[in-house]
Amino acid sequence: MVSTVLVQRSRKAFETTGGGQGMMGGIKAQYDCIKVLSETEFFDDLKIIDVPVLVMHGEDDQICPFESSGAKSVKLLKHGTLKSYPGFPHGMPTTHADQINADLLEFIKREAGVAAVAAV
Repeated sequence: MVSTVLVQRSRKAFETTGGGQGMMGGIKAQYDCIKVLSETEFFDDLKIIDVPVLVMHGEDDQICPFESSGAKSVKLLKHGTLKSYPGFPHGMPTTHADQINADLLEFIKREAGVAAVAAV
């Protein structure tokens, strides 16, 4: 049963990364990764981050669902900004690299400008 679920999730990861990144690892490593991600809460760590953070999340993420990860994460950050992408998958940095990189660069430039103004 576990191996069937792992294969199904791995196949979905393969389909949504546009090139098979999810299939490049060994089966044991993939199992361990899915186990840890599904059993560990990382949200408390977000509460102590005190710098601007851009949370980028695909709304069609089948690995980490938007509502329980991206939407929840930004609420816990002191200076979080959420950028969601309708229809984008878990592997959006690969499948939609041009859009993701442009938005990331825009955020970095904007925050650098804010920091420069605050320093004056």
